[in-house]
Amino acid sequence: MESESILQIVLAGPLRTAFDYLPPARSDLKPVPGCRFKVPFGRGSRIGLLIAVSPDSSLPYKDLKRALRQLDPTPLLAPKDLHLLRWAADYYQHPLGDVIFHALPVNLRKERDQQTSRNDGYRITVTGQATDPKTLLRAPRQRAVLQCLEGHHQGVGTRQLLEETSASPGVLRSLVEKGWIEACPTGTVAAPSHLPQALPHALNPQQQQAVDEVAEHLGQFQPFLLNGVTGSGKTEVYLHLVEAALQAGRQVLVLVPEIGLTPQLLQRFRLRLGDRVLALHSGLADGERERVWQTLRMARQPVLIGTRSAIFCPLPRLGLIIVDEEHDLSFKQQEGFRYSARDLSLVRARQDDCPVVLGSATPSLESLRNAQEGRYRLLRLAHRAAQSTLPKLQLLDIRNLRLSHGLSPVMIRELQQTLANGEQAMVFLNRRGYAPMLTCHACGWLTDCPRCDARMTHHRQKHLLWCHHCGHQQQVPDQCPECGSPELRPMGQGTERLEERLNELFPDTPLARIDRDTTRRKGSLEQMLTDIRSGRYPLLLGTQMLAKGHHFPRVTLVAILDVDQGLFGADFRAGERMAQLILQVAGRAGRAERPGKVLIQTRHPDHPLMQVLIRRGYDAFAEEALAERRLAQLPPFTHQVLIRAEANDPRHPEGFLNQVLESSPTPNAQTGIEFWGPVPAPMERRAGKTRAHLLVQSQQRSELHQWLKALLGHIDQLPLSRRVRWSLDVDPQEMF
Repeated sequence: MESESILQIVLAGPLRTAFDYLPPARSDLKPVPGCRFKVPFGRGSRIGLLIAVSPDSSLPYKDLKRALRQLDPTPLLAPKDLHLLRWAADYYQHPLGDVIFHALPVNLRKERDQQTSRNDGYRITVTGQATDPKTLLRAPRQRAVLQCLEGHHQGVGTRQLLEETSASPGVLRSLVEKGWIEACPTGTVAAPSHLPQALPHALNPQQQQAVDEVAEHLGQFQPFLLNGVTGSGKTEVYLHLVEAALQAGRQVLVLVPEIGLTPQLLQRFRLRLGDRVLALHSGLADGERERVWQTLRMARQPVLIGTRSAIFCPLPRLGLIIVDEEHDLSFKQQEGFRYSARDLSLVRARQDDCPVVLGSATPSLESLRNAQEGRYRLLRLAHRAAQSTLPKLQLLDIRNLRLSHGLSPVMIRELQQTLANGEQAMVFLNRRGYAPMLTCHACGWLTDCPRCDARMTHHRQKHLLWCHHCGHQQQVPDQCPECGSPELRPMGQGTERLEERLNELFPDTPLARIDRDTTRRKGSLEQMLTDIRSGRYPLLLGTQMLAKGHHFPRVTLVAILDVDQGLFGADFRAGERMAQLILQVAGRAGRAERPGKVLIQTRHPDHPLMQVLIRRGYDAFAEEALAERRLAQLPPFTHQVLIRAEANDPRHPEGFLNQVLESSPTPNAQTGIEFWGPVPAPMERRAGKTRAHLLVQSQQRSELHQWLKALLGHIDQLPLSRRVRWSLDVDPQEMF
């Protein structure tokens, strides 16, 4: 019996080791890495994933427990999928089990066989196929259901069927009772029956050159940085490349930073590629996400458009990766497993021997440096597609001006003129809510969050004070809690308050406000974007949700309010983020035949970074920013790890980080490691806990990772390690 194979199984959670088990007592299934097992653990049982089969164990045979059962007859994850996840766990110093279960759909993190799938769809029966649709002229919904199910032998998901036919559950029940359709497990996604409707656009010379260069490298690893100004036709380049990959029989992964960009890109791709395109993002129901994941894993569909976590979706025939808006911070996970989907796309492309295209109008400084040093091939789209021209950027000096709810007199006049010309205008304010805070006019009381070093935002329509950092909410008081005065007044502007003022200024002009508060209901964002493009709303107001990738051909004026905070942010990346945001927002103007104008209100019009950006453009701005980073020895010229600690006791976070520092080698010229801190976090108190940071930096990535591995070998033995919650952030993008 002692010759039995040993199963090495990882579990979800903060467990940095695999656990050895014996195979299940009675099983006809062969244990293969990538399969899930139910195993005994502690006083209960857990779901784990097999990563290796070994002939022996470091534990005595008699101490080994037997796995209870194997859940999957075949592996969920192929060897190359496991290889990518191992690499990610090693690089980001995160437990492998947690990384693997993060990559699985929620339903597959639970005990459920692949073979045990509930009836979540419908298919047409033989009787239904023999039914003449003409006999159902008085039952158009029933006829639509039968027509939708024709040709889908595996069935169509219930939700998709109802959406595509506008039928009700009662219609489905009637058809089941007649024996014309039957419930079935769909198992995989039956993609919507979208046939290609749009023909490829003719490419200009720069677009064609970009397509040709990337297409030449299909079948081999090569990173490309596609630096194209807003409106230059990057999406058309993507579509031509996808078509080339599909002709070669390969799958394609397209990553977008946020769900808000997925519907419009999905629509554009489906118009060209038909039903070969699937989407994967957190807005889908758990069952639907699993079906999409399984469909792609079995290579039954070739194109996936997804947000950050889609980087881990199994794609056995992957031949091309595209990362749209590669500079966007959303590609970096900020909690738990803190990975960068953009960076992992390069690792995955190398592993799969395929090209990866990083596209942006405002590339990150890291990507620009990689292009300068020849690690990426730089492709430029310097001109807008068709006949449109880049908008003109103009600074509005608002020093010593009286503003009307954040709007200067010049800005109001420009808005009036644009609307009078029958054009669309967009007002950008990256702050939702009614006002950043309330204050008491009598005693100066402010709406401080009781759990954070932050103010609670006033949401007037919901009559709430809401902390956007920890989520704490409370009703707006009728009077000041300090002095009892009823004189509570809003301070500052949010989109909700600005909407109120714009409606006063332009009472006969329909206005669309787009922020997280107005787009919570499913489908609301897509509907509003459709209405905006149709011209229903001449006046637009929104946060950065409006800034990224949207095509509004009627917009000729973009008004940008309150970007000065980016000039003086505590984070060294604040200036870069500000410049990217300004140009991304500005890119919404003048995308058709009418020229666009961008007005930027500022109290610091002479700031050097602002002047470089406005006068000489993003390339010059990036060049100067890179020169500053080189002198200061900051990323991308060095590499960083941020160690965060938080605790209820305010003494413990910095105390723990001091113990980390004291247990580490003394920094010197040989180690190349620098320690900055420990220091209080920029927001020291958040969600009731005190927070502190220790930043570790080195010019050599390998030395930094060797130090990290040594630290993880003893960090749990530090006296305060169990009194704090600590985390590692490799290549941090925010110091928050």
